[in-house]
Amino acid sequence: MQQYDYSKLLGRMKEKGFTQESLAKQLGISACSLNFSLKNKRDFKQEEMLKACEVLGIPTSKLPEFFYAHKL
Repeated sequence: MQQYDYSKLLGRMKEKGFTQESLAKQLGISACSLNFSLKNKRDFKQEEMLKACEVLGIPTSKLPEFFYAHKL
């Protein structure tokens, strides 16, 4: 499985006052599922990424920066 760097996404969550639990609730998934995705143990689904962009105020044009940044 490809390893992605979600530090920018985590920063935006903190900036907007979201915990993993509160964001997971907005996305309609469990906190465990979100945690697994953020730790590269589960892939984000397309609808989860789009909803996260909406909730966190991320323009969809910037989606690759938040969800597809490769770990070095």
